[in-house]
Amino acid sequence: MTRLRMPLALVALLLTALITAAHLVAAPHGSRQAAAAPVDRTDEYIRAELQRQKIPGLSLAVLQDGKIVKIAGYGVADRKSGAAASPDTVYKVGSISKQFIATGIMLLVQEGKLRVDDPVSKHLDGTPPSWSGITIRHLLTHTSGIQREAPAFDPWKVQSDSDVVRSAYPLPLRFPTGSKWEYCNTGYFALAEIISRVSGTPWVEYLRLKVFEPAGMRSTWPTNTTQALANRATGYTDNDNTREAANWTALRPSGAFLSTVADLAKWEARLYTDTPLPEATRRDMWTPVTLTDGTTHPYGFGWGLDPLNGRRQVRHGGSLPGFISEYARFVDDRVSVIVLMNMDDADVREVARGVAALYLRDATAATGAR
Repeated sequence: MTRLRMPLALVALLLTALITAAHLVAAPHGSRQAAAAPVDRTDEYIRAELQRQKIPGLSLAVLQDGKIVKIAGYGVADRKSGAAASPDTVYKVGSISKQFIATGIMLLVQEGKLRVDDPVSKHLDGTPPSWSGITIRHLLTHTSGIQREAPAFDPWKVQSDSDVVRSAYPLPLRFPTGSKWEYCNTGYFALAEIISRVSGTPWVEYLRLKVFEPAGMRSTWPTNTTQALANRATGYTDNDNTREAANWTALRPSGAFLSTVADLAKWEARLYTDTPLPEATRRDMWTPVTLTDGTTHPYGFGWGLDPLNGRRQVRHGGSLPGFISEYARFVDDRVSVIVLMNMDDADVREVARGVAALYLRDATAATGAR
């Protein structure tokens, strides 16, 4: 009986094809990373975190120099339907939205329509005497002294930003303006109202026309949109007794938008260009605020600037019922990590840092004792 012999080169080629096929079958939902490595440590890490923290679904983007090196979804966007999370899954991004409000303000500065050191009383009606020293800069940097939440805000009530801001007028300032940093969502309601008044266009529409459409961010919407979004995630709460989270009806400028990691990756790419924000403007936005005693605090205009174990970082997190997010830019390494998830009871910053450690030159600098 004659034996058929296969050339060694052909055997090797077939084995390579089989291994590649196996990895493609195991790839995360919507993954757009080339299957270059035999084992993707990022996928392994994220899957372990989903299990450990009981996270239903998560989408991730990693970029180098504004270019995607990894983008994928893991778990489910909706537990009932079993719809998989993907790079195009739409999540509430919470306070990541603040950078877009700040961008709207800076675009108006570029247009010569306002200055960051304008008193807010120039653009808002009826401000109390206690607000006379508050400028737009103070609102951007959380140094105004205004109460964090305005009394009139109600997540179940649709009302104007002006009405919400006015409800804070009678309240005493928490500290002398400019003397301290204290997170203040009311300030971003006021900034949104200023964008609407100065531009003559509702702030949601202004940002759509000036920021989102030019960047091709077609899946970024206000949280109160009536658009039917096919890829919209359901938010969940309590990872020990997981259930659907409340879906607020009110639009909150301090946490205004729905988006995807694919859209935020497009925005990240724009931050390496002079459109819409020139380098000088970006530098201003990423400069720590100086307090009245001469010290600084690591926050700029809609971005946190707290270093991570000596590593320069420009970042912001976000949370709304059912969702948490993290957008971290390691500026010296030119590496950025964006994580969106549909569980509000999890440590998203830990997940982002763990991913960053896999891509940064010195992993221990990103994770500390991890």
